[in-house]
Amino acid sequence: MLPPRASIRCLRSLHVVSAALLVCLMPAAIAQPQAVAQNGEARAARAFEHARQQGPLALHAFFYDMPKGADLHTHLAGAVYAESFIAQAADDNLCVNSRTLVLYKTMAMTRSLPPQPVCGEEGERAANALTNQKLYDQLIDIFSMRTFVPTTGDSGHDHFFATFDHFQAVEDPKLVGKWVDELVSRAALQNEQYLEIMDTPNFRPAAAALAENLGPIDMHTDFAHLRQQLLDAGLSKYLPDQRAEFDEGERRRRELEHCGASGATPACNIQVRFQYQVLRALPPQVVFVQLVCGFELASADPLVVGINMVQPEDGRVAMVNYRQQMQMVGALHALHPKVHITLHAGELAPGMVPPDGLRFHIRSAIEEAHAERIGHGVDVMQEDHPYDLLKLMATQRIMAEINLTSNDVILNIKGADHPLPMYRQYHVPVALSTDDEGVSRIDLTHEYVRAATTYPLTYSDFKQMVRTGLEHSFLPGNSLWEQTGAWESYAHARAACRTQLGRDQASGACASLLGASEKARQQFELERRFHAFESAF
Repeated sequence: MLPPRASIRCLRSLHVVSAALLVCLMPAAIAQPQAVAQNGEARAARAFEHARQQGPLALHAFFYDMPKGADLHTHLAGAVYAESFIAQAADDNLCVNSRTLVLYKTMAMTRSLPPQPVCGEEGERAANALTNQKLYDQLIDIFSMRTFVPTTGDSGHDHFFATFDHFQAVEDPKLVGKWVDELVSRAALQNEQYLEIMDTPNFRPAAAALAENLGPIDMHTDFAHLRQQLLDAGLSKYLPDQRAEFDEGERRRRELEHCGASGATPACNIQVRFQYQVLRALPPQVVFVQLVCGFELASADPLVVGINMVQPEDGRVAMVNYRQQMQMVGALHALHPKVHITLHAGELAPGMVPPDGLRFHIRSAIEEAHAERIGHGVDVMQEDHPYDLLKLMATQRIMAEINLTSNDVILNIKGADHPLPMYRQYHVPVALSTDDEGVSRIDLTHEYVRAATTYPLTYSDFKQMVRTGLEHSFLPGNSLWEQTGAWESYAHARAACRTQLGRDQASGACASLLGASEKARQQFELERRFHAFESAF
């Protein structure tokens, strides 16, 4: 059998012949575009099974080209590759501690031309890594999971989260656009079309000025009153700078990609939105200031489509304050019901925390904080009444963001120990995502290959997960699809567009529907991409 890319013209010719035969042999009422599309899907399904028989390399080639819709769970800082941070550290005249390999800034510069950083006794110029292969490799290894092997006292969990401290000095609001460009450029090559990127803007001036005046916070605090107290104290004046980080980041990345001009890159076709990323391991007053900022920005800035809470869920502060934090989110949701909420919940494994700590996080995120999506959700079967929880998620259509590699390297949860099959069995919406592709040294294609080599998933299953990602995105507007039951089948597009799926452009009532909905436009584009992908087989 010829490789798909080498035989694409032959395959397209066969596709034309097959389609013609179908039209001749079928009654006219049946020989519709939908039937041809189903035939294309069947051929793609056979190609997928053939790739699975050939192994991971063939699966990679198949999935790399397959439309993958959205990546809804990706952290900006964790998605940038170590090589990019090293190059930026050299450009910024940063230093690196020779013993700890932590990047840091220095104000002392030589009088030479060009000036060079004075790094002190234990430091050296980060730029040295560009000519010193040993240092270069050391930095990549410490900034990521590359070559990491767990040892006593240095688990995958600890190494993963420690990486951020090593390259934190490179992070700068002025670089958001550059980092987003890296993400979307990689995504465009893999036939993705939409990213929701988590990022934490600089909330610290607001927290420093306002948090200490909030007083003690406990389970009986009136959070609505506390929010008003922050607004009365001038919190709003700190929001423009935070908003500018998102807005300027998007403007700058589109500038880098020459969007709207000659020489525009494929990355321009990627839609980007942001989630306001809240750090949960800080004192309650600071967490609340962040949450208020996040809800206020998401209410005002179309680029910020929701809020999320991050940092290790098993950390002492996060565990002690978990329910209180869910109450905070729930109280602010009541005041901003249109702001979308997705939460890291259940990113835990047995043994990481006492058994009681595994029993309620996902349910609390849903019932108290009104989360519409759950990030990770790995400990779902350790929660109280897990089957009832799965049914609740299915009934309320609460999606689980599945991060297979992340769950393996951080939690040591993989294969049969991972709840992905259980979520699917109980009809909980799921979609694959990357989490921190730079730290993990992966991309979204890698996660599809991993899923295909680990679980007995069909091409139809993957196609459903791709559609589910866009269906549960926080893009505004009505869906392209009619959903009548808990299990998302994507069997029926809305009547206005039902006969136009797969076309390059919509017309008539379908064009009007798409014009009023960003979400439906992306879903229509996904169907066009699927049609093109499947027609090549």
